[in-house]
Amino acid sequence: MTVAQIFVALDFAGIFLFALSGGIIAARKHLDAFGAAVIGAVAGMGGGTIRDMILGDLPVYWVDAPQYLVVALVGGVVGYYGSEIVRGEIGARRRALEWADAGGLGVFCVIGAQAGLAAGVHWSIALVTGVMSAAFGGLLRDIIVNDVPLVLRADIYALAALFGAVIYVASVSLGLGESIAAPCAALAAFILRGCAIIWKWSLPPIGKVD
Repeated sequence: MTVAQIFVALDFAGIFLFALSGGIIAARKHLDAFGAAVIGAVAGMGGGTIRDMILGDLPVYWVDAPQYLVVALVGGVVGYYGSEIVRGEIGARRRALEWADAGGLGVFCVIGAQAGLAAGVHWSIALVTGVMSAAFGGLLRDIIVNDVPLVLRADIYALAALFGAVIYVASVSLGLGESIAAPCAALAAFILRGCAIIWKWSLPPIGKVD
């Protein structure tokens, strides 16, 4: 598999996983299937859309490749109806949402960092585009359904995306091939986010301020 094929596969996987999380939230919010498809599309493609706009890469990636939109819409609907399978289990929907979101985050922090490097920006900006790609789709998703965005809560979330982006950029800078750097960095971000989910890792909040 070539490097280009690896990134295309990661991109599709990330879009589907984030769209899946959108569909799960739509079911939890008692929306209909159309609403799930819309939320799935926003979650799956929102971060990459904002990334391309920031980098001046227009039209954004899915305009010339509508198959990404199809994957996002399907992911949203699958998440919507699939969440009904675990509806009766306490906390099962939330766990499914968190793990689907973690998978998308792991993939997109690498995709975003790679897009930044490909655009010729400074490595620090590539880290920003990595975090942006990983976090902003979920941010838009949560805002639309009137939830406090997951990225703004105490859980290790954006830091996991930054961790993956740093590993990818550092690995490429040190000469490690992208075919190795990309999946390793995505896996590292996913593992850190997964540990935060399992063991409730979080940054210490300031506490209540009177």
